[in-house]
Amino acid sequence: MRSLTRNKDAVTRQLATILERNRRGNRVGAFSICSANRFVLEAGMMQARRDGSLVVIESTSNQVNQFGGYTGQTPGEFARFVREIASAMDFSRERIVLGGDHLGPHSWREEGSSSAMRKARELVRACVLAGYTKIHLDASMRVADDPTGALSDEVISERAAELCEAAEEAHKELPASAAAPIYVIGSEVPVPGGESVDAHAPETTRVEDLSRTIEVARQAFEARGLKSAWDRVIAVVVQPGVEFGDEIVFSYDPPKTRELSDFIGRGWHGVYEAHSTDYQTASALREMVRDHFAILKVGPWLTFAFREAVFALAAIEREWLGARNGIALSNVVEELERAMLADPQYWKNYYRGDEAAQRIARKYSLSDRARYYWSQQDVAGALERLLANLTAHPAPISLISQYLPNQGTALREGRIGNVPGEMIRHKIIEVIDVYAGACGLMAGEQSLN
Repeated sequence: MRSLTRNKDAVTRQLATILERNRRGNRVGAFSICSANRFVLEAGMMQARRDGSLVVIESTSNQVNQFGGYTGQTPGEFARFVREIASAMDFSRERIVLGGDHLGPHSWREEGSSSAMRKARELVRACVLAGYTKIHLDASMRVADDPTGALSDEVISERAAELCEAAEEAHKELPASAAAPIYVIGSEVPVPGGESVDAHAPETTRVEDLSRTIEVARQAFEARGLKSAWDRVIAVVVQPGVEFGDEIVFSYDPPKTRELSDFIGRGWHGVYEAHSTDYQTASALREMVRDHFAILKVGPWLTFAFREAVFALAAIEREWLGARNGIALSNVVEELERAMLADPQYWKNYYRGDEAAQRIARKYSLSDRARYYWSQQDVAGALERLLANLTAHPAPISLISQYLPNQGTALREGRIGNVPGEMIRHKIIEVIDVYAGACGLMAGEQSLN
């Protein structure tokens, strides 16, 4: 990984240094925020500023792509969105790593390989030109004209190398000072957006399978003249046996990954990237970092915390302002439900059971499919009304403590104000701090200052 520490971009060098320290046995790591939620991104920057660390922010291929994705943003627009938030918060852009997650043909898997891969190349190119420097190449999914069954390592690696070539060509169009992309390969993770899980924990990746995957990928990269790009592959995605569903969390079990942990240093020049780490305990995340799962991806847990805070504020609003004349309540919870029922594409194939069970899942599932709906016009408008109502009419501390006890304590201690946006961000930071602690950030071990 020494070639990465010479990268032109300071924050990319910082990330590479953290990962190299992890390889050498230091219990440090990095976590990646996979979200386009403004409050989540603001909270991430607040934590990074407090701890003097970098912040890694990634968008998935179905969330942000050249056609807009479900957020309606292209990679260039998402990059501007992140930078605008940073400017508004007076947070240095030089401490942000932008990444693309599951970049590949997933969003076009109903098309033939020629069309799907052409669009995947365009997506990777758009990400690099927008300033993304951390690129997860994921070509593991079948497209319309692929044979039935799992794709072979050879096909996956050849397609990943094809996408890497597109990224490298795009980088040549950037100014000479632009940081070269760093890459993550591998795909033993749920598809973008998550998937349904059964009652059994996923199988941990076998070292023999991992070793073959890495070797086939190396050969595919080198066959396209991408040796220097291969040297910038920082991590491989493996399955550490962690996952979550609507009502269940499969916890990390260190003995099951001992062989994977031992493989670092003797069989792989990078580290592991772990997806679906949401809802793991603080001790489990620390153990994962210790075992070289040095990049922890988190997304739904952050928007789940956001949703918890919004629902609590809506309850406060109804108790505090419901009987007052001249005040229109936000009804944000009801607006969210209406939006999900009117457009069920993001949850219908994921939530099981009868209507009563699905109603509970729409609100409270750990998978948090509600995150797809907060940007819809009526829901966003209701949220703005909620914030405006409680800003103009601050609720008493006794009522805040009833629904948001930790935020009530922070308010009494003067750490936050009686402002709904601050309470939401504080609630999200409670989750982020679990990751910051696991990665050695809160102790100041990775300060950029």
